[in-house]
Amino acid sequence: MTTTRPRQGRPRHTPSSDPGTSARDQILDAAGALFVERGIGGTSTRMIAERVGIRQASLYYHFATKEDILAELLATSVRPSLRMMERIGALVPERAEPAAALYAVAAMDVRTLSRTSYNIGTLYLLPEVRAERFDAFRAERDRLQAGYGALGALAATGDVARSMPAERIGELLIQLVEVVIQIRRSREPEPADTDAIASSCLRLCGLDERAVARARGGADVLLSGSDRPTS
Repeated sequence: MTTTRPRQGRPRHTPSSDPGTSARDQILDAAGALFVERGIGGTSTRMIAERVGIRQASLYYHFATKEDILAELLATSVRPSLRMMERIGALVPERAEPAAALYAVAAMDVRTLSRTSYNIGTLYLLPEVRAERFDAFRAERDRLQAGYGALGALAATGDVARSMPAERIGELLIQLVEVVIQIRRSREPEPADTDAIASSCLRLCGLDERAVARARGGADVLLSGSDRPTS
């Protein structure tokens, strides 16, 4: 019986700048940085390959088009937070307070948008992202926004709980979290920014400072262990 060997990419032009990172991840990092710097139209697959130090043909072994690369970058920017939203949301209200869950998800989301070497959130604003090709990304972001709305409505108190539907709360909360994208335009986010944004999400829902502090402590428990993101 003949065994078919997996197809291999061509050798590199130059040695990898980061031998511990896969070629696929290096392509994503290089493309993300170029897309942020130059936009999609101003970036070619040749430029991406040259930045990584591989042949253009080797790039096509991993991704057929630069739009495929963009789709993967967009997915990796929203899926960790969406998974966290689904995991923690399933604990509410029996095993987790809504306010603590909201703080935890917001903190995770800010960290996801902060930890790439380039400002990944600016890719959301590219005109190409409105194309049908990226419907899956927009659907996942809509699910994340709906999750914010559901948690925010459960956590809301006072006038906020009485005056705003969950859809509007989710709209406001996700925009508040994504302010970190604007912060990255002028400086690198700090751990204090994560707390400031997550706490502001709770204040938007009407929580006072004592309730915010209690939720922060509960979020630490929810984010502890292997699921806790790094700052």
